[in-house]
Amino acid sequence: MSKGSPKQRQAASGKAASGKAASGKAASSQPVGAGAQPAGAKQAGGRPAGGKGTARRKKGGINWVWVIAGIGAVALIGALIFNIAREVQVIAGVQTYGPFPANLHVAGDVTYPQTPGVGGEHRAVWQNCGIYNDPVAEELAVHAMEHGAVWITYRPDLPADQVEQLKGLVRGKSYTLLSPFPDQPTAVAASAWGLQLTADSADDGRLSQFVAKYRQGTQTPEPGAACVGGTGTPDER
Repeated sequence: MSKGSPKQRQAASGKAASGKAASGKAASSQPVGAGAQPAGAKQAGGRPAGGKGTARRKKGGINWVWVIAGIGAVALIGALIFNIAREVQVIAGVQTYGPFPANLHVAGDVTYPQTPGVGGEHRAVWQNCGIYNDPVAEELAVHAMEHGAVWITYRPDLPADQVEQLKGLVRGKSYTLLSPFPDQPTAVAASAWGLQLTADSADDGRLSQFVAKYRQGTQTPEPGAACVGGTGTPDER
């Protein structure tokens, strides 16, 4: 039986050879071993395969815990410096009285050795802090000073422009009282628990210093106790 001409046999041999080459290429493109991946391939989760190519977490970010702690420390140091500076400040002319025992509540009137009184017996309720255009009872104001209030009083004949100056010293400040005091021998007086400063006019710069130093100052028997929720409705606050 004839097997074809030489040319036909040569063509068939070439096709067989090309078929083997194609088969070899397909085999070389398959992974070597079960589960193997090509170089640079990524695993599930987006990370490169293998440990050497794993991206490391960036360092050098802001640690907000330390930032907040630092801000708190600076604020605390600033408050300590302020309080120390306030305590060492000396205000000329401030008179000291007492010591007075606290929590001496009485129902009736009290005669105080100072005008106005700066400590001792007082009513069980306190005068609400604020600006009053009419006089307030000493016994109520003394209780407010026990809570850390500064009470500024003035004679009723003080000129209106000076009264406005005094209002400016206490307006918007907690733990301050302002009211006229008919029997006062001096034009203006600033009082705190056991302390008093007298002045001839509202222009006296020591008045603002007194308010800054003794409002909730260290002389206060009951620091932080309320100066609202007592009695009286201020004309201004």
